[in-house]
Amino acid sequence: MGQPVASRGRSATPTVGKAMLNKYARAFFTRVLTPFAAFLIRRGVSPDTVTLIGTAGVVAGALVFYPRGEFFWGTVVITLFVFSDLVDGNMARQLGRSSRWGAFLDSTLDRVADGAIFGGFALWYAGGGDDNVLCAVSIFCLASGQVVSYTKARGESIGLPVAVNGLVERAERLVIALVLAGLAGLHKFGVPGIQYLLPVALWIVAVGSLVTLIQRVVTVRRESAEAEAAAAQDKQDKQQTQGSEAAK
Repeated sequence: MGQPVASRGRSATPTVGKAMLNKYARAFFTRVLTPFAAFLIRRGVSPDTVTLIGTAGVVAGALVFYPRGEFFWGTVVITLFVFSDLVDGNMARQLGRSSRWGAFLDSTLDRVADGAIFGGFALWYAGGGDDNVLCAVSIFCLASGQVVSYTKARGESIGLPVAVNGLVERAERLVIALVLAGLAGLHKFGVPGIQYLLPVALWIVAVGSLVTLIQRVVTVRRESAEAEAAAAQDKQDKQQTQGSEAAK
């Protein structure tokens, strides 16, 4: 679900696969998956196709298993399709492609995958999980995650750097949610008490996302004020320069 920055011009936001694998593991799997990526290229498969398939797998894993309370198997399926993130990035590097379309597709499908994961949790708690509070928390996680991403994208679109590392960004949200959801799913295999890890994860993500949203809004407000002050100073300097030249 996404290519590296250098490969397809996407944003620097980590994808699911990049969040779940540290840099050494990514390097290892990149080497392992290179022959498979080359095979797909020879077969005429594009990186975009792999991205779409990977996202479809994540969505299916989240919306088929999670609403039924099958958190372990749902997380297993999602994790398997997460490796498409490494495959399509590898393909893009081999093809030497960098495109705005690739960046747009990656970012858009990242949001789709995020929505499916937290939507799956919300459906479980609205149904078999029978917990309206956790259903609401899941929905908040879904919505706040989208807004957190939007604030950075919108800030950058109006020329601001949005230079802040939030408390819980996309990488952290997904790692916390997926790892603890997978562990919570072991309750069905007879592990006692572990089912409470998912509610803990959702509350952590909810609170962390709220803090991150506030951090980004405050940062954009500060950067906007600084940019406007700089623009006003530049205008004043130009007027003074023009006045001095006219006086000559």
